[in-house]
Order: sequence, then C-alpha cells, then structure tokens
Amino acid sequence: MKERLSTVALIVAAGRGTRAGQGKPKQYRGMPDGGGGSVLARSIAAFADNEAISSVWIAIHKDDVKLYEKSVNTCKNSEKVNYVFGGDDRQASVLNGLRALADTQAQHVFIHDAARPFVSQKLIERCLDNITNADGVIPALPVTDTLKKAENGIISETVPRDGLYRAQTPQLFKFTKLLTAHENAPKGMTDDAAVAEHAGLRVCMIDGEVENIKLTTEEDFAMTSNLLPRTGSGFDVHRFGDSGSAKSVMLCGVAVPHDREIIGHSDADVGLHATTDALLGALAEGDIGDHFPPSDTANKDRASADFLTHALALASAKHARLTHIDLTLICETPKIGPHRGAMREKLSELTGLPLSAVSVKATTTEGLGFSGRGEGIAAQATATILLPETA
Repeated sequence: MKERLSTVALIVAAGRGTRAGQGKPKQYRGMPDGGGGSVLARSIAAFADNEAISSVWIAIHKDDVKLYEKSVNTCKNSEKVNYVFGGDDRQASVLNGLRALADTQAQHVFIHDAARPFVSQKLIERCLDNITNADGVIPALPVTDTLKKAENGIISETVPRDGLYRAQTPQLFKFTKLLTAHENAPKGMTDDAAVAEHAGLRVCMIDGEVENIKLTTEEDFAMTSNLLPRTGSGFDVHRFGDSGSAKSVMLCGVAVPHDREIIGHSDADVGLHATTDALLGALAEGDIGDHFPPSDTANKDRASADFLTHALALASAKHARLTHIDLTLICETPKIGPHRGAMREKLSELTGLPLSAVSVKATTTEGLGFSGRGEGIAAQATATILLPETA
C-alpha cells in the first residue's frame, strides 16, 4: 500500500438550503433513507470513521451552533470533529475553513458538501489512491441527458455532451496549493476544482458514484424516503449474416471485429437491446418494440445507444436511480473477452454508472442450439433501480 500523507476533511455546511423548502437547513434534517441521524451527521461519519483522516472540520452558519452540536453528538468519533464559521457563500466558507486548518500542517484536504450524505468509503479511498500524481482529484459522472440551450422558452441549440461530466464531492487536494488558489481566486467559483483550474493546478478525474446524490430540493428528500428496489430482465437474439458480410459488429456500443454481420432493423446491438429491455422492465414500461417499433422507418439502422438513452430518460422522469447492470453475451463467435473492458466502459459512459456497478460476461452453449451452431448471438441482462414508492 502506498504511504499516505496526513489528510484532513472540510465539510461545507453553512448554506441555508432554501430550495429544500421550509424548516431546518437541509443539512440538519433527518436522513431521508430512514437510517437515522441528520444529513450532516451521516456526512461527518463517512470521514470521521476513516482512519486515514486525522480531523474533520465543519464550516457552519453562525446561527447553527446548537444544531451542529446535536448532529456531532451522534457521531462515534466526535473527538476528531471541529467547526469554523462559514462565509457569505460556499467559496468564502471553504476559504474560512482552509485558513482555520492551516495550523494542522495537513498535506491533503478533502472538501465535501454536507448535502451529499451517501458518500461511500470506497469513493474516499479511491480519491486517496489517486492524489499522488496530481494536485487534486475529483469524482464525476458522464452527462447522459441531451443538453439544450434556450432563450425565452425556445430551444436555440443542442449542446454536444461528449466530454461533459457532472462533478461531485468529495474533492481531494494538496492542502497548501488549494489554500493559495482560494486566496487568489475571483468570486463566483462553483466548486473547488474550478478554483484549482483557475490557479493552473492539475486536477484528475475518477469515476463518481450514482448513489452519491446531492440533496437539494423538497423532492429529493421526499423521493429518497421510500425508495423501492426494482429489478428488470431483458433478452435479445439476432442471427448472423453470411461469412464476409461484415468487418465488425456492434456489441455494447463497441465495434468488435467479426466477418458476419448481425442482422436487425437497427444496428442490432444485442447487448444494448437486452440492457434497454431490462431497464424498461424495471420501470414497467414495456419493451423496445413499444417505444421504437420496427415498422417505423426512422429506426432503420438506428444506433442502439439511442434506445438506452430513451429508457434512462424515462427513469429520470420517474425519479428512479439506476444502480447496477449485469449483462451476459451468449455466442461462439466473436470472442468477447478481449473487448469486455471496453464494453464496460461504454456502458458506464452511457448510463453514468461507475465501472464497479457494470458487469459484462460471456458464455457459450457448449455447441448446443442456434448459438452453438454459430447461427446467431443472444444476450440477457438484469438492471436494478431504486424507484420512489409513488412512481
């Protein structure tokens, strides 16, 4: 294991959380998953319980000392926890916190939003593992929704989502470099990575976690209070064309070398078809044929990624969270093993899931049936979601 330098954590909890509706600031409300304690207490525990983190500081509003103390008293490692008053906005609160931490002589500092209480130990550890060769590390998820610009309610432009990511916290930085960057940063920076970028620091990105959501609105608190797990299954089969009919075939959005085309109305990607049907099944929204009928010429040779994107949009409309995909490809040829990594990465990119939540496997039928005779290829998939009880 790599030697880890001293690390502290700063949790930003000075906001008023007005978008979360009336009542206490959201960081002091009860956990919406029914797990007990406040949102802030859950966030504190994630860092205070980690042995690599020597102390945890909370930037709080000056009016919230009693609420803060009540939250800290529920944490088993409360002796590691201190507080500092925040500023007028998030950026000012972080700067106040960093200045208070200067005497700790820490080499690294985590910055975390209190409103992300679902942060996992695995994510914290992956940040620590990746800080060695960079000035900062942030988790992020690829943007999967179609992005639009609009003026006065009218769409003016569709924004390409290639290369766009949704930043999360915790974000880990070299302490001295981040403090200097904050001391010299202009106002209006929305996260600490932006401050670091402005200072010319090198910030690397790792896979975020879908579960690491930020509680922002009333709906966030309501929808996570009664989340029900749902699992859907999908199955798809396509036959092969003649030998020499292709140079490659699409499987899970990846071009795989093969000399026989996969015959279908769209691009015949059995991996994405099975995955899409699994997600639609979990949502009780029918199957691909209901949404993209083969009788519609618009779907001829269509990229199967469009089908999965559509299913993800339906999930988003129901406030459902996709948490896991397990896909098995069934064929004699082409060989899947050399391409499994690329397939997992593509599914991760399309869905926003971390690689750790995407499984791609392959098997044969030992020479039995149509697949065993090399006549075609099949895929079966399961998708797991968390769905609000009222959806």
